[in-house]
Amino acid sequence: MSTPPKIKGLYHFAYPCRDAEETRHFYEDVLGLPLVNCMTADRVPSTGEEKPYAHMFFAMTDGSYIAFFDLGENEMPAPSPNTPGWVQHFAMETGSVADVLAMRERLVAHGVEVLGLVDHEFVKSIYFFDPNGLRLEVTARTESPTYLADAARTARADLDRWTAAKAARLKARAG
Repeated sequence: MSTPPKIKGLYHFAYPCRDAEETRHFYEDVLGLPLVNCMTADRVPSTGEEKPYAHMFFAMTDGSYIAFFDLGENEMPAPSPNTPGWVQHFAMETGSVADVLAMRERLVAHGVEVLGLVDHEFVKSIYFFDPNGLRLEVTARTESPTYLADAARTARADLDRWTAAKAARLKARAG
């Protein structure tokens, strides 16, 4: 089997939204991410399904985007019924912990409930929800220069230990 092509990076992450203007206000006016594209259509190009939608893209300075689909029904996206609310989230990186704290102040000033500053040993983060129920993280790296290289050396063994322990827990639970 051939080697897979290298993935360059994130192009965009797409999520449903209840209302395009409400979402635009939050991402552009509150978070400061410019709206750079809004496409509308009545048919889904990949499936051919008839479904009117607006697809909006908000730019981050690294050239990637967070994007949203307004499906025109004003419905709040439903959370996953079998996943805790803290699991699914979208993390955005800033240049410093001071930037994270400044974003925290800005969000609070706009009436957004914010959790943290949380110290994860390698990043410091704040957490909050957008108007669509999407959990967001704004973070800054704080790791030592060798942190990721050190973690990479043990990552597979760490995963193997987790997989074995998980299997044992599931087997014990099954009886």
